[in-house]
This record gives sequence, C-alpha cells and structure tokens, in this order.
Amino acid sequence: MNFLANPTFFAGMVLSLSLIMAIGPQNAHVMRMGLLRQHLWLTIAVCVVADLMLIALGVAGLSELGGMSSTLMATLTAGGALVLFGYGAQALRRFVKPVARAVQTEVMAAGASGSMSRKKAIGLALALSWLNPHAWLDTAVVIGTASLAYAQPENAVFGLGAAAGSMLWFMALGIAMVQLGQRLDLPWVWRALDGLVAVMMWGTAIWLVAGVF
Repeated sequence: MNFLANPTFFAGMVLSLSLIMAIGPQNAHVMRMGLLRQHLWLTIAVCVVADLMLIALGVAGLSELGGMSSTLMATLTAGGALVLFGYGAQALRRFVKPVARAVQTEVMAAGASGSMSRKKAIGLALALSWLNPHAWLDTAVVIGTASLAYAQPENAVFGLGAAAGSMLWFMALGIAMVQLGQRLDLPWVWRALDGLVAVMMWGTAIWLVAGVF
C-alpha cells in the first residue's frame, strides 16, 4: 500500500506534525542534547518510541473510553510539574551562572558522555515524554479522538500516519542539530537556550498546577 497517497495516512501525519512542532519540553531537550553532542540519537529514539506508544494507546481507544480519569490526570500533572520545575531550575542555574567557554569545550573534548550516562539520558527523555500531561493530551487524547472519525482499519492507518509524523519531525530536528550544532555552539546561544528552557518549563509547570485547582 502506498501510504503517502492515502489521505487518511496524510491526515494523521499532518495532525501529528502540527501538535509536535511547537517548542515544548521534548523539543527543547533534544535541542540541548544536540548542542551538547550527548546521546542525541539515543534521546531521539526514546522520544519517538514514547510518542509511538502514546499514539497507539490513543488510537486503541483511550479517548473512546472517555479519556484519562481525574485521578490519573492529577497524578500525571503533579509528576510532570515536578519534573518540569526541576529541569527549569537546572536551566535557570546555568543561565544565571554560565559555564565558562573554555571549561565547556574541555568537557566536550574529554567526552560528552562523561557528564551524562546513557541511563540518565534515557530516563530524562522518558520523563519529559511520559510525565508531561501535554504529551498525553496532545498525543494520546487528541490523536485518539481524531482517529475515531475513521472506521477500522482506516483508524490504524491514521495512527500510522501520526507515528510517521513524529518520527519525521524528530529525525529532521536531529539532523538540523547535527548540521548546525557547531555553528550554534556559542556562549550567547547556550545562555539564550537555557533562559528559554527555564521560562518554558516553569511556565508550563505553573499552568499545569493551576489547571488542577
């Protein structure tokens, strides 16, 4: 089957891309890992797998069952807010007291993996994917709800299109960071990114907590 010629597949891809292209915790984290040249493709692989699982869950019927229960939603929100607050605090610390350029270069030359293990990279990528209620709402609920407009097996084709959109975006983001990483490896770019990450993470966390009460 030529999926690209299938309007259902294309609709799923477009919806997925429209939801994921905004600068969110996942994208900001991938960008930072790209600039650090630390486990970039591992991080991308984890983000893609996490998205695929959420899409599969949504298309399989999460939205058809009425979405997430209030208890589960509150739990995810609390966990997600804590993760975002912690990640934002680290970014703010780097923004207020930037790492000296010479030290940063020395760390990279010595081996970027020394400052973050593969296990930590995987855990952080999973946390920013699965402890972020926005990811659940956008990926599982929104895509799952949209898939209900198609009867079986077309809803599965829609889900495959959404999955392809996620993979396409993260692959493109990874390639962009590889190609532009050295050009963007400047002190002011690092500080600007850390400031953006801190504001975005804390703003999202506060918004999430406020939505619960």
